[in-house]
Amino acid sequence: MSDDQDKSQKTEEPTDKKLRDARKKGDVPQSRETGTAMVVFALLMGVIFVAPAAMTRLSGLYHGLIVQSGQIGLGTHAAGVRDVGGVMYSLSVGSFLALAPLLGIMVAAALFGVMVQGETVVALERIKPKPEKLNPLSGFTKLFSPDALVEFGKNMAKVLIVGVISGWALMDLAGRLAQSESLVPETLTAETGASVRWILLITASVLVPIALADILWKRSSWKKKQMMTLKEVRDEHKDSEGDPQIRARRAELRMARARQRMAQAIPTASVVLTNPTHYAVALKYEQGVDQAPVCVAKGADHMAARIRELAREHEVPIIENKPLARALHAAVEVDDQVPVEHWQAVAEIIGFIMGLKRDSRLAPPEGSRLREEP
Repeated sequence: MSDDQDKSQKTEEPTDKKLRDARKKGDVPQSRETGTAMVVFALLMGVIFVAPAAMTRLSGLYHGLIVQSGQIGLGTHAAGVRDVGGVMYSLSVGSFLALAPLLGIMVAAALFGVMVQGETVVALERIKPKPEKLNPLSGFTKLFSPDALVEFGKNMAKVLIVGVISGWALMDLAGRLAQSESLVPETLTAETGASVRWILLITASVLVPIALADILWKRSSWKKKQMMTLKEVRDEHKDSEGDPQIRARRAELRMARARQRMAQAIPTASVVLTNPTHYAVALKYEQGVDQAPVCVAKGADHMAARIRELAREHEVPIIENKPLARALHAAVEVDDQVPVEHWQAVAEIIGFIMGLKRDSRLAPPEGSRLREEP
């Protein structure tokens, strides 16, 4: 009852942190049916393209065994005579080498079936012993969960379909062999191979739609399981706000945005006021457009040094005026107009900057100094 109530309260989409935590624990939507379908399909391809060569090699091995069976001893004999141990070793190695390509294709297909789902996670959390896993009541409850019922239905469908297909194919094979006029090994091999290929083809055709449906079901049920209550979202937000790493990351992002914005704003500035090292304030004024000068960037210490550097790169005049730079840095925010009480002092400096375009011999206002050094 409480579980149903909890599920009904989970109305919020999972946060990025909730999804990351789930993946760290190895809780990802994985469809085993996809791997099964890939393995069966790979086995079909192997039977068609690889098995003939493997069967030829195996036939040669066992034909040699039959031909030389009278020369095999049980111990150490005269030169040229092989014992049973040597023969078994040769057969084992030869059989493995003959079947290795087919086995390799199946293993590669199984791995591809996992990787193609895009949720491959190796988590030690999944193998840690947990007391709740030993609780028989919880295990009994899981037997009748929706996921367990879906798994049971899939398995029963696969067993029924594959069983019917295999039974029909074997009966057909037996009928064809019974009607064959010459039952030689070549005929037996060809007929059996055709039946095996047909069984694998039909089985793969059935497993592919089952795998696709299973992928959709797994992803849907996994997402529902990750849904959160409104309280969980609020608690997570509070926790993240108090996380020093998250606070540091946010501060870093704010600084990065400020630097980017500053790099775009400085080239448009009319003048940069400094004190000269600790503070820097960049002002912009367009006659006939702005009612008063506007602060486009400001900074202290390292940020002030960066403002001066950008101003030199873009040939923006730098004026040293200690009291005015400190006052503006404290009184004005970025994108705000210069306060009225500073209009007179700022107007004199901007007027001086405009006058420099006509006469480079003009002297700066009292208390100010034009900085020309790099």
